[in-house]
Amino acid sequence: MKNLDRMSCKKNYHRHCALVYYMVLLDLTNAVFEFSHPLIRDSGNSQSRQLLPHRLKRSWVWNQFFVLEEYTGTEPLYVGKLHSDMDNGDGSIKYILSGDGAGTMFTIDDGTGDIHAIQRLDREERSQYTLRAQALDRSTNKPMEPESEFIIKIQDINDNEPKFLDGPYTASVAEMSPVGTSIIQVSATDADDPTYGSSARVVYSILQGQPYFSVDSKTGVIRTALTNMDRESREYYEVIIQAKDMGGQLGGLAGTTSVNITLSDVNDNPPRFPQKHYQMNVLESSPVNSTVGRVLAMDLDEGVNAEMKYSIIDGDGFEFFDIVTDPSNQVGVITVKKPLDFENKKSYTLKIEGSNPHLEIRFLNLGPFRDTTSVHISVEDVDEPPVFESNIYFVEVSENVDIGTTIQIVSAKDPDATNNSVRYSIDRNSDPGRYFYVDVTTGALMTARPLDREEVSWHNITILAMEMNNPKQIGGVPVTIKILDVNDNAPTFTRFYETLMCENAKADQLIQTVSAVDQDDPQEGQHISYSLAPEAANNPNFTLRDNQDNTALILTRRAGFKQSEQSTFYLPLLISDNGHPRLSSTGTLTIQVCSCDEDGDIMSCNAEPYTLPISLSRGALIAILACIFVLLVLVLLILSMRRHRKQPYTIDEEDNVHENIVRYDDEGGGEEDTEAFDIAALWNPREVHMAKTRKDMKPEIESLSRYVTQSCRMDNNVHSYMLAKLYEADTDVCAPPFDSLQTYMFEGEGSVAQSLSSLQSLSTDSEQSYDYLTDWGPRFKKLAEMYGTKDKNGSL
Repeated sequence: MKNLDRMSCKKNYHRHCALVYYMVLLDLTNAVFEFSHPLIRDSGNSQSRQLLPHRLKRSWVWNQFFVLEEYTGTEPLYVGKLHSDMDNGDGSIKYILSGDGAGTMFTIDDGTGDIHAIQRLDREERSQYTLRAQALDRSTNKPMEPESEFIIKIQDINDNEPKFLDGPYTASVAEMSPVGTSIIQVSATDADDPTYGSSARVVYSILQGQPYFSVDSKTGVIRTALTNMDRESREYYEVIIQAKDMGGQLGGLAGTTSVNITLSDVNDNPPRFPQKHYQMNVLESSPVNSTVGRVLAMDLDEGVNAEMKYSIIDGDGFEFFDIVTDPSNQVGVITVKKPLDFENKKSYTLKIEGSNPHLEIRFLNLGPFRDTTSVHISVEDVDEPPVFESNIYFVEVSENVDIGTTIQIVSAKDPDATNNSVRYSIDRNSDPGRYFYVDVTTGALMTARPLDREEVSWHNITILAMEMNNPKQIGGVPVTIKILDVNDNAPTFTRFYETLMCENAKADQLIQTVSAVDQDDPQEGQHISYSLAPEAANNPNFTLRDNQDNTALILTRRAGFKQSEQSTFYLPLLISDNGHPRLSSTGTLTIQVCSCDEDGDIMSCNAEPYTLPISLSRGALIAILACIFVLLVLVLLILSMRRHRKQPYTIDEEDNVHENIVRYDDEGGGEEDTEAFDIAALWNPREVHMAKTRKDMKPEIESLSRYVTQSCRMDNNVHSYMLAKLYEADTDVCAPPFDSLQTYMFEGEGSVAQSLSSLQSLSTDSEQSYDYLTDWGPRFKKLAEMYGTKDKNGSL
């Protein structure tokens, strides 16, 4: 440390003392400046002034201090010393310090001018401080010299290690990349002064991650250092990078960061099926697009590089099956393409190929990027519903066919190998009017009611076929029936015609145009002709003219009509169609004569009222009214008696037991009594007229066969006969109600259960014992004698 002596400076007219400062900083000597000020001298002559040069000598002037950062001593750090030339050392001078950090970071001894740092200094927080110093008279506290400014600079030391502000890092690089492929650049920052020494000069090195990766020591760029890095072998790497200051020399500070490197996938692995043969089963009833099974070609790659495309390249099931790729898991889904039939083909073989759609040229030498496998599909038999020979039936039938006429025969069979028998029926929801009937065994579709094209021209019904052994298996087929027209409707007027005619009408005057309509629809089109009815052929009053366009004109034949003579005329017209056979009807045209004015406007169409003779007395009127009243009473009485006589038999819903009950007035003889109701009528309806009848009693319900004509009984078409009688019973309001037909299938000798009828039961070899009847008391004695077992002595 070097001491600076105090110097004096003088002027010619006044004395000016300079403040000399001392600075001590380690081995460094503060810069000292010498200032000269011009002396302005006044000669006393007011007219002229003389500027005389004067040298002001000032000894060693300073402007900054230097001090090291991070001082760790226990005593305050000495920074420097302030000293004024006017300070004689007697303590009359007082030094003060102001500015940045004065009093908090730096202090000054007001007597000696020594400056000390009382806080730890950090250049990275603040690199310099600007302060001001001044010397004051201690007694007067007045400035002895002008205030001076100086700077204290903090000198750097290597106290900060490099830091990776953006770490840790994440990066990726494609697998199989060549050596030297750039991955990522890391950067470390040193807070030390880069202009002073090597404290901030950073060098990068790799601590972990060799030999796979390397780092540039100057730039921090990380690169691959090994060839054929395979993601499928190892995908993740953690690399540790170190940054060291002082140029990497010994004693430098270092910082580290981690870099997580992921190898991204490339398509370098071809797909492979884990097995070369698959076995699958499918029901023959599986619907189209249903799933049969799944296959998967394994690919070690991922993402788009593992996407698969499946296709059927060979096999006998190419037309019946298809395969699609499930994008969620790259599985090949085999589906049904067309309906299967176990009876036609029981198994199929498919050759399936799986391939990558996205290829990379540089890895084609690792291929081929496709693989094949075979799939054997077995079709399993299921109990299928009956199948009709046709998918739809179209029938045309005339509307005048008889009830029971067969209009179509449908046929269905069980497609299974068992070939069960089939029974037919009509879905009644499709035929609510019950116009048709189908034979349960033959499938013959017949009419059950009269058909009328004008009422319903189209029928759409569904015929069902049911397996006998499995009633749940039901097949159906739609049948469309078109009713063909026959000429069964005569044409009629479109409306009721009533014509008003003036009395002064002239001959051949048009009074009305009529038109008619025919509900039939002949193929050649409708043509309606008009003429006067035979009873009006020589009508002297009116005539008709046919327009040949389904209309006709009514003309007057004469003039001179008078309302008083005849106010209303009825003209019958014959209306005929052109059908085969030709049909006609008679329509009546009502013509009323009215009185009109000269312009032809109708004034009145009412005839003069008829007046009773004045000679008719009140008593006569009362007698006439009394007679009319008596006649009305008689008519009502007759109608009431006829109603009670022909009132149809009805039965309440609660009493509906669907049975025929025959009432006897006396006790019958059991099964031997067959006179009240001849059972032979049920066996042979043709012999019903020969049946014996009881003289003392007539059965309440007679067989319908009594009313059947001989021709109907001789008809071999039993279905037609039954349908006709059923329709006749349905339409006859006076017929006995609730006809029922009980069908016992497999009844008779061919059935295991044998006959369900009690008739001829005595002829059976039944081994059932009726001995218990003897224990039931005297009321069952007769039955016990009839059915009980007799011993050898003839007793029970």
